[in-house]
Amino acid sequence: MKISQTSGVPIYQQIADAFRTDILAGKYSQGEYLPSIRGLAKELKISVITTMKAYEQLQEEGLVTGVQGKGFYVNAPNSEMLREQHLRKVEDSLTEAIQAAKIAGMSDEELMQTLQTLFAMREE
Repeated sequence: MKISQTSGVPIYQQIADAFRTDILAGKYSQGEYLPSIRGLAKELKISVITTMKAYEQLQEEGLVTGVQGKGFYVNAPNSEMLREQHLRKVEDSLTEAIQAAKIAGMSDEELMQTLQTLFAMREE
């Protein structure tokens, strides 16, 4: 896991985002434990509190469950929750694309045409 001190994104958020992506991509299976809070903090050379904050965020999202004295394990996939997580990623990406298009001076029509072209290329 790579953490950037200069990205402008809080470190705990970077950690949570990385684990969220890995969990949703199936890199962690149901019941599998995440690295220990202390171990990850030591590996990344960050505070245990920062690591804990990332894990707590994942727990609030329902992706992991904390067990006293054992750590945090990955929950069974909830198809509705997974769909919502993916929808949020799509919305975030599209919002970023719209902002970039505005900066580039693209019209709404040009942006839609670009999306349609990319969509068509995907199906080839």
